[in-house]
Amino acid sequence: MRNRRYLYFFAMILVGAGLGLLYAWVINPVRYVNTPLSSLRPDYQTDWTLMVAEVYSQENNLPLASVRLAYMSDDPAGLVDESLLTARQLGYSQRDIDLLLELQGALQIYQPLPTGGAP
Repeated sequence: MRNRRYLYFFAMILVGAGLGLLYAWVINPVRYVNTPLSSLRPDYQTDWTLMVAEVYSQENNLPLASVRLAYMSDDPAGLVDESLLTARQLGYSQRDIDLLLELQGALQIYQPLPTGGAP
């Protein structure tokens, strides 16, 4: 009798887990729509910024790097500053920090062209 109770107990656990997974994955899965990049955790935001810095070091196209950073934040220079702090806290390699510093220095002197209006 006691062994039968254990069998039913574990069978019900498996049935409950199976029904929960069926509901969560098939019937009503989570749908992310138009989720902004700014909703990423700070370490992933730092990874994004580092990728932009790596591409910038290859292309030397600061306007394009600024546009890529603008997907994450309205203040690209501030984003790089925050990413540098996070990179140092998480122990990124010196090469990665140097790339971020290069991008930070370039953004400090960058003056984007005004858009719209008469010249």
